[in-house]
Amino acid sequence: MEVKNPSDLDVGESCNINGNCTPLSKKHSVDLNHTKNIDDISTPSELKFDEDFEFEDPDVTAKRKEMEKCLDNPDLVNVEEWQGFAKSRGGLIADEYRRRIWPLLVGVTRDEMTDPPSLDELSTHVEYNQVVLDVNRSLKRFPPGIPYEQRVALQDQLTVLILRVIIKYPHLKYYQGYHDVAITLLLVCGDRASFPLLCRLSYGPKAPLAPFMQTTMQPTQHLLNYMLPVLRRADDKLADCLDKAGVGTMFALPWYLTWFGHSLNRYSDVVRLYDYFLCAPPLFPVYVTAALVLHRAPDVHACDCDMAMMHCLLSRLPDDLPFEDILVTAEKLYNENDPTDLEDEVAALERKEEEQRRLDEERLRQRRVERAGRNRAAGGALSRLRRLLPRGPLARGAALAAAAALIAVYAYYRPDLFSRKRAEGPDFDGF
Repeated sequence: MEVKNPSDLDVGESCNINGNCTPLSKKHSVDLNHTKNIDDISTPSELKFDEDFEFEDPDVTAKRKEMEKCLDNPDLVNVEEWQGFAKSRGGLIADEYRRRIWPLLVGVTRDEMTDPPSLDELSTHVEYNQVVLDVNRSLKRFPPGIPYEQRVALQDQLTVLILRVIIKYPHLKYYQGYHDVAITLLLVCGDRASFPLLCRLSYGPKAPLAPFMQTTMQPTQHLLNYMLPVLRRADDKLADCLDKAGVGTMFALPWYLTWFGHSLNRYSDVVRLYDYFLCAPPLFPVYVTAALVLHRAPDVHACDCDMAMMHCLLSRLPDDLPFEDILVTAEKLYNENDPTDLEDEVAALERKEEEQRRLDEERLRQRRVERAGRNRAAGGALSRLRRLLPRGPLARGAALAAAAALIAVYAYYRPDLFSRKRAEGPDFDGF
């Protein structure tokens, strides 16, 4: 399977705002699909699993009783009611409810919850080694303090879960970060229910993870670009600040690819977001990124207007983010800025970015042409000088000293010629 990089843009591959991607060739590829621009994607932050509290908010207690009543007769409850529980404040409250309700949110049936094959049966798959490598890197996403045997079993279950999906849908490209989504589903739902659930998220006309599993990152980048016009409409001054810094959208790429599963430290925050995302429109996580940046507007304005500094600030998420409020803001942004109304603004933004790339490439090409011309001129002058020099070693040394003196005098009277290179700054290719 070929390596996928955000810079590998392929205009022949598209994905609409509902996550519906164009069919891909059935030709099997053997290189893995990796995202290179995710900050520390191979070293996830350590999850904090909150302790149970002795006392509970009365509203949460009432919601808990209502959900338990619905779970006693789940066949009598429609999906809109499950969605109401998942979206309302506090979400699904606890994993004991999520384990049963998450599959219902995406239409998984009990018949689909089959026993998984053994890891040995899948170990010959071409992507086995890379999946194992990523799973081994995800140990910090497991509950702390679990016995060694249980941890190993979880690792094996996670590897099997991922391989089952990409074997079932061989045209989908595994990407680094997919395991962050898979481990969250596995921890909540177990190995039998998490497989059909992950399949629903990965394949289909409205599968939210499908854009990430294409041959290139172009569909993902295109959808993430919707964040910028949403920010522009909500806070023009903030959008100007980000635009001036040139930070773009790459700081939010790991958030989007993993539904924040890679970037947040608190397990309770991760599963709360998953409650909402599982019953929200496919593009809704992008609106959450916009709401999160709006929440951090004071930090953005206080930061130096420098791309590296701004990227570092935005990509590191604080532990105390009020996600209930952020979700309310994101829903408001979505209702006020329908994705179809943003298409022209996104297209204009991408045309501007493409034109800037073209100008940068042309400037780089021109610099290389000029450098090559200077090198040829210098080489010709040196060749002529060598022909004029006496052949004896002593005479040649004296002639070189004289030439050096002449060059020094020339540089004294024409310093502008020798400072041009320094004023231009370094070339992109390091020369």
